[in-house]
Formats: sequence, structure tokens, C-alpha cells
Amino acid sequence: MRILIRTTFLLILFCNKAMSQDNIAPQFNHTTVYVVDLQKSTEFYEKVMLLKKMEEPFHDGRHTWFAVGPHTQLHVVQGAKAITEHGVNIHNAFTVKSLPDFMRHLDDMHINYGNMAGEKQVQRRTDGIEQVYFQDPDGYWIEVNNDKF
Repeated sequence: MRILIRTTFLLILFCNKAMSQDNIAPQFNHTTVYVVDLQKSTEFYEKVMLLKKMEEPFHDGRHTWFAVGPHTQLHVVQGAKAITEHGVNIHNAFTVKSLPDFMRHLDDMHINYGNMAGEKQVQRRTDGIEQVYFQDPDGYWIEVNNDKF
């Protein structure tokens, strides 16, 4: 009986710990870009990035939300006073099925892209993933890659 009680107690402790970690472990929900011109940025994310707008709760003309995954969003919020410089190492990354097709789309949209050094060529990571970088209207960097996950 003592072994059964001890085993039950340890099992309850283990289950509680496992459940409590699942309950508090953060999952990525959204990222936000703070922009000068909401209409221009919304058009960029719709036409260049081909993202789909989603319902946003504010309805104040200052927000556009885009779905970027099953439970992940990009929030575009108007209110920045000026476009500021952003380093390429701080970027939002997206994956596409065909990087060459997406690059043709960027060419059609007259969007300059390239590797991290600014050369108009694909950057290949050490793991074989290919990627290109470009900026949105407010200078935020975007990476698009061909990761297969």
C-alpha cells in the first residue's frame, strides 16, 4: 500500500509539472510593424507579400492585421512619425514553396532584393536553405526563404 501511495504521489507530481509547463510555455502569436502610411504598407503586404487581411478588433483606421500562419499574425499599425533605419539582422522571415517563383514576383513588383550584403543574389545558409532580403515601405527588413519544415 505504501508503494502504491508513493507511486501515485510521484505520478501526480510529474503530471502536474508537465501540465503546468505546457500551460505557461509561450507560443508566438504576432509581430507588429509601426508605420507612417497605413494604406501604403497595407498595399505592400497584400500585393508584394501576398498576405491575406483578417478581421481586426479596433476598426479605427490605424490597424491592419494579416494572417501569416494558422495562429500567427502580422499587425501593421499606423502612427510612426518618420521612417527610421533598421538593420538587416532584425527582420521578419517568411517561407515560400518556390523561392525562384517568389523572386520573379518581386521582379514584377519592382522590389529590390538580394543577400545580406546587398548583392542581387540568393544567400545560402550553411544548412542549405536559400533566402533573399528586402525592405517594406518603412524600411523593415523581410527575409523570404525556401525552408522545408
